[in-house]
Amino acid sequence: MNETYRLRAHWYDGHSAIRREGTAEWDGRNTLSLVEDGEPAAQVALDSLTFRERRRHEIVYGSAREPDFRLVLPADTPPGLSAKLPHKSEYGAWVDRIGLGKAAAAFALVSAAAVALFMTAPGWLGPMIPQAWERRLGDAMIGDLGNRLCSTPEGDAALAKLLGEVDPADEPVRAGVANADMVNAVALPGGQVLLFDGLIQQAESPEELAGVLAHEVGHVRERHVMTALLRQFGLSVLASGFGSGFGESALAVASMSYSRDAEREADEYARERMAESDISPVGAAQFFERMIEENGGEDMDRVAGWIATHPSGGERARAFRESAREGATYPPVLSDAEFEALQAMCEADEDVEDFSFF
Repeated sequence: MNETYRLRAHWYDGHSAIRREGTAEWDGRNTLSLVEDGEPAAQVALDSLTFRERRRHEIVYGSAREPDFRLVLPADTPPGLSAKLPHKSEYGAWVDRIGLGKAAAAFALVSAAAVALFMTAPGWLGPMIPQAWERRLGDAMIGDLGNRLCSTPEGDAALAKLLGEVDPADEPVRAGVANADMVNAVALPGGQVLLFDGLIQQAESPEELAGVLAHEVGHVRERHVMTALLRQFGLSVLASGFGSGFGESALAVASMSYSRDAEREADEYARERMAESDISPVGAAQFFERMIEENGGEDMDRVAGWIATHPSGGERARAFRESAREGATYPPVLSDAEFEALQAMCEADEDVEDFSFF
């Protein structure tokens, strides 16, 4: 039979403001008997008690079942009973149970796992996104550009010819020109590529544009686009749906970065396509070399190559130059008139709107 412990105590039953005094009796089970002279004992379940406050020599408990109930016991309760009574929560219930050190270690482990999942998930999840979803997202982004895409009959024909040379697939990539003074191009979800007018004006030959366009097509064909989007914007891109909140500006993805491996794969695709279509890769090499000079020279380019997601411009220029056939004579990919029509698209389109970055 369990020994019974009797402790002096006082309490408020939660139904009146009368202070009751007597003893709290515990026989090792999960209840306390509150005994007041001349009154029937009141039974209180230990698991219903909550810690309220600690006074100098007393501890005050409340009840999860009776909001106004209060029980005051001496602080020096027997160890067995003390173990069953609730204690002050310092960091949270589960942290208090296992200890701060173990909790910190567990949190660090979970955080590391979450970071690892976030960094690696896009690589395997991106290619698994259904292409129908990807097309919807891409169409939403293009739609949000509104009337900021340049279009003229001659320019559209020249762009279609250039695209056909670098991507003669049965299901061709769609390409357009955005009226933005930015030296860049971007592959969008759903098999769409945008060239920015600033890039087209910077180009000195249609072969330079062919190299850039083929590179962006390579991102599409290698399914790099959704991988990069998932990495940059997180899985919330999909969870938030395909509304205009995300696609409000397609140029938001102009800052989208791919891994260096993906950039090299896209460059390799471009060189292979240009070789198959008999397009000189020297133009692409000249484009990269000119960008190197305009951005501080080769030494600066080597430094940037260590921190940028793209391989260095020098590495890319050498790869394109080395892919040229020695002594070969390449036909022009576009005529002079076609190249001029492509460069004049945005200026000649009277209805196109300027794109504002801010």
